[in-house]
Amino acid sequence: LLTPDPLEFLLTPPQFCTFELFLLISLSPELNRDSVYFRDGARRIDFVLSYVDDKDGDKKQERRKAFEASLEKVGLELELEDKSNSDDGKTYFLKVHAPWDVLATYADVLKVKVPFKASDIPKARQDPLSWVTLPFRLPERIMRPEPDYFTSPFDKAKMDFFLIHDKETFFPPSTRNRIVYYILTRCPYYTDDCQERDKTGIKRLLSNGTYTSAFPLHDCRYWKKARESRCENERHLLYKHWARFLTFYKEQPLNLIRSYYGEKIGIYFAWLGFYTEMLFFAAVMGVICFLYGVLSYEDNVSSKEICDSKIGGIIVMCPLCDKKCSYWKLNSTCLSSWQSHLFDNEATVFFAIFMGIWVTLFLEFWKRRQARLEYEWDLVDFEEEQQQLQIRPEFELKCTNRRLNRITQEMEPFLPLPSKCARFCLSGATVLFWICLILACIMGVIAYRLAVYAAFASIMKDSPTNHIQLVGSLITPQLATSVTASCINFILILVLNFLYEHVAIWITDMEIPKTHLEYENKLTMKMFMFQFVNFYSSCFYVAFFKGKFVGHPGDYRYMFGRWSGLRNEECDPGGCLIELSTQLVIVMAGKQLVGNVQEALLPLVRNWWGSRKARKHPEKVYSRWEQDHDLLSFSQFGLFHEYLEMVIQFGFITLFVASFPLAPLLALFNNILEVRVDAWKFTTQYRRTVAAKARNIGAWQEILNVVAILSVVTNAFIMAFTSDMIPRLVYLYAYHPGSEATMRGYINNSLSVYEISQIPAPNRPDESENPTWYRDYRYPPGHDRQYSHTMQFWHILAAKLAFIIIMEHVVFVVKFFVAWLIPDVPSEVKARVKRERYLIQEYLHNYETHVEIGVKLSNFLVFNLSNHFYMFLRAF
Repeated sequence: LLTPDPLEFLLTPPQFCTFELFLLISLSPELNRDSVYFRDGARRIDFVLSYVDDKDGDKKQERRKAFEASLEKVGLELELEDKSNSDDGKTYFLKVHAPWDVLATYADVLKVKVPFKASDIPKARQDPLSWVTLPFRLPERIMRPEPDYFTSPFDKAKMDFFLIHDKETFFPPSTRNRIVYYILTRCPYYTDDCQERDKTGIKRLLSNGTYTSAFPLHDCRYWKKARESRCENERHLLYKHWARFLTFYKEQPLNLIRSYYGEKIGIYFAWLGFYTEMLFFAAVMGVICFLYGVLSYEDNVSSKEICDSKIGGIIVMCPLCDKKCSYWKLNSTCLSSWQSHLFDNEATVFFAIFMGIWVTLFLEFWKRRQARLEYEWDLVDFEEEQQQLQIRPEFELKCTNRRLNRITQEMEPFLPLPSKCARFCLSGATVLFWICLILACIMGVIAYRLAVYAAFASIMKDSPTNHIQLVGSLITPQLATSVTASCINFILILVLNFLYEHVAIWITDMEIPKTHLEYENKLTMKMFMFQFVNFYSSCFYVAFFKGKFVGHPGDYRYMFGRWSGLRNEECDPGGCLIELSTQLVIVMAGKQLVGNVQEALLPLVRNWWGSRKARKHPEKVYSRWEQDHDLLSFSQFGLFHEYLEMVIQFGFITLFVASFPLAPLLALFNNILEVRVDAWKFTTQYRRTVAAKARNIGAWQEILNVVAILSVVTNAFIMAFTSDMIPRLVYLYAYHPGSEATMRGYINNSLSVYEISQIPAPNRPDESENPTWYRDYRYPPGHDRQYSHTMQFWHILAAKLAFIIIMEHVVFVVKFFVAWLIPDVPSEVKARVKRERYLIQEYLHNYETHVEIGVKLSNFLVFNLSNHFYMFLRAF
């Protein structure tokens, strides 16, 4: 059936076909289409291209014909599945196979490292306490599917140096699809008579609709093994031991992930898993601090004084807005003061210091873990130019200028300096504009808070002064305004984030980065700068600006000037820390909830029909390439968004953790779910990604370092200026009455008196209460320095500044000492790397010496034989 002459088929050498295969093809009415091989059953499908006929078919057909001719010219082998064989009856599938010569050639170009000798370095000794982690470990065959080898960059001229037992399986499928994709992105589709430089690569053919998709194949269905014995079935193993949520307590099969998806995806899951493990310790400490706040509930003297009807019940506070707001009793803030104590207590200071040290331990231990992975995954000598620093095809196409490279002495494309500066300025101006847009939205939300609070106060103006204005039974206008403003701010964050994502990609493309690494770094910095301002600006406002520039009765500060009537916000009567906690919980929890919905439900809904069809249709009808074609495509920015989501979460639990010690616990629960959701997506909902190499997490490492340093500063300022910890300590040790150190009388001490009749009539409420109190440290009316700050205010300010300096220096000293104490690379790994390099050099030297001796010996024999033959002819 495959050749015109069956006898010729039977006489074909066994490495190409077998008599059993001939009988199978001849006698079987229907072949198994759920296969990763060509119809001959011998050549593996390394890539699949799909397309459909449409109204612009002639032009696209010419492109496809030219492109496929270029692929065949390179040496790739193609096989077409007609649309009549597809399930929808209109899609063509072009299967691509890379023979050995092509793989060897481009493995040499890409410097793919391959084994040449089994490693004789003894493995590390097993940890004597490893039995403790036994319930969390996976079987050995899942965790370490490959033996340990010495490896070296592939050299086509030294084929006999490497351990090539079988050419068909020497390069694993992940390496094969990486090589084929490299070829696809660089093959032209122009004809010889009309060479246009921009007509190159599969990316342009996908963008102009010539092909609808291009992807490597999964090796089997995820819920069961393949029928072919040669199939690796790695996808099934990943689903069974990694992607199911019931295995959330098990370790991740990182070696199997790396083997199937490549090092770049493997390093992401390694980092995410390590980050989740370290979050466990932060979450435990946060829960302990929260429990301390709960258990010390009854010892909170300040809250008891606020709730006491004889103390807080007789203190009438100044209105919180002009004219429309009425007076209110201090004991109406009883509930918020108790809530504030849960997070604003002595344990919070300890927790803030602990998190400063924790983040250092996390980063340092991750460097060690990363170094170990580099050794185990053979990335120690991985040079960036092998994969990441290869010039992008887009750069080669758009940059028509050429100049001589001093190192390679070859002509290469370059972008002129004036053009580069102009593009950089446009990019920077665009980013700055969007950051200003975020700040404008924040100002709008602040104006909303002021206006809505005034509206609440106006509605509840007739309420008696012995109860604060209530919306319902427990929600005060302050709380209602804060919660609704936080929700509106979160919605604005999502909208701006969605819009800016497309803008960031556009301006990064406009800059024309030269390399893949440069492109990723530029996009990473743009997106993180924007997201940093977008997600954290509201928290920074509540923590460091709200309630700090209010003024005092009779001399209040206004947001847009006195004419606006929008008086600067005061903190919630329970303090600014409880508002910061509310803002943090809403934004952080909301982002995690929306992210999980997007990652889990949307792919499931979008791919529902494909999943249903995959299980319903039999294997002989629903082909492997059609199954993968119906899956979702994992975009080139997919992993970027995964990193960005986790780094933003990392900022929440480090920058503002002093206001909410339970933030690491929320992050831990989210990440346990995140690991399995991401695994489930990769394994079941997405096409197999093209394998790519990466030795670390790239620019995200530096971003994490910057966030870690900034977190020490922000938490120190939160404890000093947002929390009431320092004023309470100053009162306890310097201003309490009597000889016994007690917090009794702190409430009266922290309030100042104002003569309400001195408020200007346009700003004064209709009803009159005298005297009234407000939160500040100022001299009373009638004093020589009335309404100016008391000496206690300056003592508290000095204590706050001293606390910031001491806390920062203590944490930074500990951080740098820990960073110095913990080496980035374990000594065991250093020793093994040096030993391996020495042995590789020795083996290479011996090999080249033997080759040289063999060449000289062969030349000597040839010379002598030819000389003897010449003399023999002469004598004859």
